[in-house]
Amino acid sequence: MHRSQNNSAGAELSNSEIEREQQFVAALHERLDALRVRAQESAHGALAQVGNAYQAKLEREVAVSERSRRLAAINAAENGLCFGRLDFGDGRTHHIGRMGIQYEELAGAPMLIDWRAEAARPFYLATGHSPMGLRRRRHLTTEGRTVTALHDELMDLNDPTRTGHESRDADAVLLAALDAARTGRMHDIVRTIQAEQDRIIRASPRGVMVVEGGPGTGKTAVALHRAAFLLYEHRELLARRAVLIVGPNPAFLDYIGEVLPSLGETGVLLATPGELFPGVRATGADSPAAAEVKGRPEMADVLAKALRGRQTVPERVREIDHEEYGTLLLHRETAEDARHHARESRLPHNLARPVFAFRIIDELTAQLVERIGADPLGGDNLLGPDDIAQLGRDVATSPEVHEAVEQLWPRLTPQRFLADYLAEPVHLDEESAGLIRREGGAWTEADVPLLDEAAELLGEDDSAARARAEAGRQEEIAYAQGVLEVSAGSQSYEFEDMESEALAAHDIIDAERMAERQEETDDRSAAERAAGDRTWAFGHIIVDEAQELSAMAWRLLMRRVPTRSMTLVGDPAQTAAPAGVGSWARALRPHVGDRWERVRLRVNYRTPAEIMEVAADVVRAHDPDFTPPESVRWTGVRPWARSVGARELAGAVAQEAHGRSGRGRTAVIAPQELHAALLVELPDAGSAAGPDLTREVVLLTPRGAKGLEFDSVLVVEPAAYALSDLYVALTRATQHLGVLHTGRLPRGLDGLAGAESAGGRPG
Repeated sequence: MHRSQNNSAGAELSNSEIEREQQFVAALHERLDALRVRAQESAHGALAQVGNAYQAKLEREVAVSERSRRLAAINAAENGLCFGRLDFGDGRTHHIGRMGIQYEELAGAPMLIDWRAEAARPFYLATGHSPMGLRRRRHLTTEGRTVTALHDELMDLNDPTRTGHESRDADAVLLAALDAARTGRMHDIVRTIQAEQDRIIRASPRGVMVVEGGPGTGKTAVALHRAAFLLYEHRELLARRAVLIVGPNPAFLDYIGEVLPSLGETGVLLATPGELFPGVRATGADSPAAAEVKGRPEMADVLAKALRGRQTVPERVREIDHEEYGTLLLHRETAEDARHHARESRLPHNLARPVFAFRIIDELTAQLVERIGADPLGGDNLLGPDDIAQLGRDVATSPEVHEAVEQLWPRLTPQRFLADYLAEPVHLDEESAGLIRREGGAWTEADVPLLDEAAELLGEDDSAARARAEAGRQEEIAYAQGVLEVSAGSQSYEFEDMESEALAAHDIIDAERMAERQEETDDRSAAERAAGDRTWAFGHIIVDEAQELSAMAWRLLMRRVPTRSMTLVGDPAQTAAPAGVGSWARALRPHVGDRWERVRLRVNYRTPAEIMEVAADVVRAHDPDFTPPESVRWTGVRPWARSVGARELAGAVAQEAHGRSGRGRTAVIAPQELHAALLVELPDAGSAAGPDLTREVVLLTPRGAKGLEFDSVLVVEPAAYALSDLYVALTRATQHLGVLHTGRLPRGLDGLAGAESAGGRPG
């Protein structure tokens, strides 16, 4: 009887705790709704009227302001708004959530503390050995606006207060999140950030930080939350300069695409390495050997030499037929002198072209002056300054002279220059040249850094664009003047003889300033502007799978961040691209010397220990000293392998994949040459537009699976993979791993035979 009363009292206490938290969360959402209404009104509020023609653009300018970002953050915070509470020994209580919310009654007093604020750090760092002043840490689980569960961790074991929600398992919340079924999209980890991750997330943005770790260690999640923290901590700078996140492939970017918006951050540009040259989208494919050649660091010198080869001179003399003055002679010496002066200017090729052209024009003009104005009696030249100037203009505007200059020092675009080079590669050995030689075809990912290098060598002659811009500006000024005149004429004439204190538009702004307002108004975000500007300097760059980048790709990225503020994420053990630098020191030393920091994540949150042991055995068969990351959980489910005949392979894959239907998402990872046959049996597993990760079954290659995770994984024909690719394929599963093969298993996998498959059949 006594025990029953105690149980009843404990249940009542437990329920009352949930009720109190529910009331608090309800109040938070009421406040959030009020903030949302206010933000909407602010973002669409009335602006000072300065000509109706400009009102629409001015309103759009406001729509992308800080108020708009605040509205996005409010909307993003709706799901899981409050997820934690800190109870301090001195009686203070702090609730932790996705954004900061303050009490209206007490100016500045926090009602909810943003997870990125310094005051929230004990939620992630406190332990029983170092409680940071806490006596209790509470985790709140919500569905929508309803509190569904509480989990309390006692930091002070001497505290007699009990809530009925204490748990001996301090990792219960983390393990529940890890065991949850995948959705095909990465979720944020604000509720479960671990201490080692928190230290990386909040590290200074100065310099280059390398975050290294094996599969499943949360490298990508840490990098994304680091971006959210930096945007919070350094808002003014990064909102203006934007953050660039580079991922290995479009499927990966789709997978992570909702993380930062879910945290209320939109000031980021996501791109693959093949999308980092504006106007070019790499859709072609190189052979691994060709990509390796294009990624070599010496390609920078090779392209520079090739460009110098485009700056030519006549073999002896070039005859130029001028329509009015007959034949002009361009001597080799004259062209060599012009080329020397153009190169000595140290300007990029296209910007040095006028230097070359003017020297040629001056020499040809002097030739005409001597021919036309020579005094038959040997006296001074008969032409005056005006005559000579006119001859210079005639030469400068001659189509024949322009053609000669174009042939000797052509105006080039990066695309034209690189296409010409790839059609006839020079300054390479014959084998390397043969690997990259091609005429036409789509641009490849390995071409993009070469295009960027070419753009640096060529420069952009924007004189014509500036002339067009100035002409457009004059049109805007004329239009603005008309608007002001209409505004002035619209005043009532009833009081025209009276001195009025009312100011007309032309009293406070003139036409030129009004036109400037039009030019300054750009309704694109910083990230959108950066996407179209090759010379944009980002405030911070995050690179995932950074070990795969070639030396030429590193040159491109370093141009995008002059401050060298970067977070690089990767694992050298997973390097698959032949052009990949692999070694961090080899990749970074040419750009930052030794001024970079490496931190290593050693805990595997994704891959169960049973699967990680198998993957580690495969690597140890080649490298006995290999040490994998330590998994935090066991599932009790053994990986399995099964041998099938070649004709039965596609059907067996489909049977196993469908056998997992309704139990989360399954990835079939197979060599590219098998995809066509597998899609016959699994038609919904792929599409021409790329894999849809939200489908129950998705078909991928090992490299296409980089950075992704699934509930179950079927690895097909593992003997066909390079070691790094096989390691990637084996470490994508959070629950179940199976292997189907027609030949012998690679070393390290031969112990899998005999385990049960997903359908319960013997392996």
